[in-house]
Amino acid sequence: MKETVVSANSFDARSTLQVGGESYEIFRLDKVEGSARLPYSLKVLLENLLRTEDGANITADHIRALGTWDSQAQPSQEIQFTPARVIMQDFTGVPCVVDLATMREAVKELGGDPAKINPLAPAELVIDHSVIADKFGTTDAFKQNVELEYGRNKERYQFLRWGQTAFDEFKVVPPGTGIVHQVNIEHLARVVMVRDGKAYPDTLVGTDSHTTMVNGLGVLGWGVGGIEAEAAMLGQPVSMLIPRVVGFKLTGELSPGTTATDLVLTITEMLRKHGVVGKFVEFYGEGVAATSLANRATIGNMSPEFGSTAAIFPIDGETLNYLRLTGRSEQQVALVEAYAKEQGLWLDPAAEPDFSEKLELDLSTVVPSIAGPKRPQDRIVLAEAAQQFAKDVLNYVEAPVAQTADAAASPVDEASAESFPASDAPAYGHQDNGAGAPQHGQGTGAVPSNPVRVTAPDGTSYELDHGAVTVAAITSCTNTSNPYVMVAAALVAKKAVEKGLTRKPWVKSTLAPGSKVVTDYFDKAGLTPYLDKLGFNLVGYGCTTCIGNSGPLPEEVSKAVNDHDLAVTSVLSGNRNFEGRINPDVKMNYLASPPLVVAYAIAGSMKLDITREALGTDQDGNPVYLKDVWPSEAEVNEVVANAIGEDMFSKSYSDVFAGDAQWQSLPIPTGDTFEWDAESTYVRKPPYFEGMTMDPAPVEDIAGARVLAKLGDSVTTDHISPAGAIKADTPAGKYLTEHGVERRDFNSYGSRRGNHEVMIRGTFANIRLRNQIAPGTEGGYTRDFTQDGGPVSFIYDASQNYQAAGIPLVVLAGKEYGSGSSRDWAAKGTALLGVKAVIAESYERIHRSNLIGMGVLPLQFPEGASADSLGLTGEETFSISGVTELNEGRTPRTVKVTTDTGVEFDAVVRIDTPGEADYYRNGGIMQYVLRNLIRK
Repeated sequence: MKETVVSANSFDARSTLQVGGESYEIFRLDKVEGSARLPYSLKVLLENLLRTEDGANITADHIRALGTWDSQAQPSQEIQFTPARVIMQDFTGVPCVVDLATMREAVKELGGDPAKINPLAPAELVIDHSVIADKFGTTDAFKQNVELEYGRNKERYQFLRWGQTAFDEFKVVPPGTGIVHQVNIEHLARVVMVRDGKAYPDTLVGTDSHTTMVNGLGVLGWGVGGIEAEAAMLGQPVSMLIPRVVGFKLTGELSPGTTATDLVLTITEMLRKHGVVGKFVEFYGEGVAATSLANRATIGNMSPEFGSTAAIFPIDGETLNYLRLTGRSEQQVALVEAYAKEQGLWLDPAAEPDFSEKLELDLSTVVPSIAGPKRPQDRIVLAEAAQQFAKDVLNYVEAPVAQTADAAASPVDEASAESFPASDAPAYGHQDNGAGAPQHGQGTGAVPSNPVRVTAPDGTSYELDHGAVTVAAITSCTNTSNPYVMVAAALVAKKAVEKGLTRKPWVKSTLAPGSKVVTDYFDKAGLTPYLDKLGFNLVGYGCTTCIGNSGPLPEEVSKAVNDHDLAVTSVLSGNRNFEGRINPDVKMNYLASPPLVVAYAIAGSMKLDITREALGTDQDGNPVYLKDVWPSEAEVNEVVANAIGEDMFSKSYSDVFAGDAQWQSLPIPTGDTFEWDAESTYVRKPPYFEGMTMDPAPVEDIAGARVLAKLGDSVTTDHISPAGAIKADTPAGKYLTEHGVERRDFNSYGSRRGNHEVMIRGTFANIRLRNQIAPGTEGGYTRDFTQDGGPVSFIYDASQNYQAAGIPLVVLAGKEYGSGSSRDWAAKGTALLGVKAVIAESYERIHRSNLIGMGVLPLQFPEGASADSLGLTGEETFSISGVTELNEGRTPRTVKVTTDTGVEFDAVVRIDTPGEADYYRNGGIMQYVLRNLIRK
């Protein structure tokens, strides 16, 4: 079933474009006065409105409002954006398909046609989040991990295969293929879409916050929650305010020795400091032309880390070169060029569009960097990393007292206890970055130490201490899509192996590229054996460590870490390093470029200043420094030029939706509605539509509410709904045990998002969550005021008691609430726990939208106020009045919040658009869409 939109064409914009003998219908932007001065991103939105103008939801006035956009005004004009397609990954995609299957049944029960629940635009899902790096460091690690993945996820995969047959316009890229955003830029992205004879900009929403990676190709798209994506699939436009657009001017070129990772960490720090939540960021200037497509994609990928909605680059010759390299047809490449030039979407490096705000970066000032230990925006100059670690580790250890504790009575393995002699060598990359780095040893003498002697299974032993790098992962599409940093990593491995260096024995080292093309070019360049020799064997084509699927540490390492409370670290080429995300044993996590990941695997400790101290010694006992193994720019470019070709992409993506024999042999049910298995612990029918009627009940004020959680700043969706391991002694673990699931088969929260029973129990269950109502606890705990004295309880258990007593719940939070992944279960779980409102100092865009989509009211403390400044402890009873104004068709600007302790304040209502108000009145976005579809 295809959507047919006939534009009202009020501006006489309909025209034709001839390309290579083909004729396409287009809607000309130059027909709208003022369009030429608009930023690239707003031109794309303008075309969207011209093409979908229906005289009702999208009118001539909306189009004029965009044409006459005031760059300095605060966003106030609502528009309806209709994305051309939807993209999903499996953690968020499975619940999407579960919801669609449930909606089919709900439509049937309400007397409608189940076939109306069908994607109206292309919807593509890539299974990439499920593979766990259980096995590593061996030649068959990939094969073993894939077998484990299918064993754990058979029910989910059967369900997705059913969805591929049951829904039109829905395609699935099977496991073992790659990471969704890398597959998107290398194959799925059209840049210019062709459908029903029309040519128009490729736009999308995705169920993953890093959907913005495709912004590097000039494709406008961003992450949304699964519930919003479902609505988009069903033809519901995305309600949004015309945003402010931040122009980010790039000048100069990167210096030798710096990477795309260093650049994006610098940009992340700048934009997070500037403040771009809810805004578009657009790159312009002469430096854009000097920025490779791979680097643009890396920058676009990290947009959620700055907090922006999108981070986009216009189309230019570099875009066309990349499309050719990745196997797009010549007709498609020609269409992209002709369309972009005809519509004023082609990059003019000298142009200065009308921007709301401007920033500028000289690329030559970027220096080697990492970020950590818990946020992507906390950039650290590499030359200062050891010194900064010495300060940060104090937040993770009890006391800086050295003590020796033997985990095994075996002599230390001298080969692994290398000395690191001082050196006068300059910083790596053959340059002195002049960043005021510490001299040898400075800042490391006072580092807390608690050395523990550990024996490995082969009988060798070594000393493990605070700062040990226990995970070194080349992971995430952010960097594995970039051949320059990947080749640099492989060349570091080659030079290190040739000098006799090895990774430290306590390091779990993994290689998980975002597409098979990466291993193809490693093989062609003869670099794979060197990576293997260092232990960076292929573990899977998927997100692995970046999403929290790092797998367990070796048993002896894990035991030493937990028995002696060691603050060990991970170094990964990912985009997120939030607390509790990477590995439950690892407290401190650092983002770094792939070549630095290799270097830290060899160094083995964050205490080491790798810019000045030796990584190890060669065969003759001579010290080897980072500069000795760091490849030159010319070396990297030569390998990229000779080892990567269009044929690799064409071969890898020739039949990308078919899957291997294992995928094709999965048995699946047939029919338009799914046959739910009552015994399944992976896929269950959710309760969202139980008791639903055609007319929504009136919105009510909230009275007598208790606080479920009082949280601080920067609480992420990982804190609210973790994706990683399920602990046995938690409500989710107990549920699985009661349903006959062995501990080894628990899998992860992310893989069980199709089962609401697991996910409710996992909400607010991150092991690093600190609920201030229950001081001294860490994890999913609160106090249960339905019982005398309010004893400490699991959040899930307390929620059940509150709901049984008819007591509504609220959550109090600080700044940047809900930052991180576009995780719909962070909102679904919140709603199903009985939370009616969240009161925060500020929100990240996606989570605020998701809360509304689940019928939870997002409120904001008055400017400058917080829970603490108002004297709120979380023990109060809350009432919220004024919400009922929504029943009159108006959205109140503020509502009155009162407590039984006498605290009163006016909370700002963060329902930002009329469309969001409609969703809230209906109890959520799914209910709104369902009612509309039935009425059609």
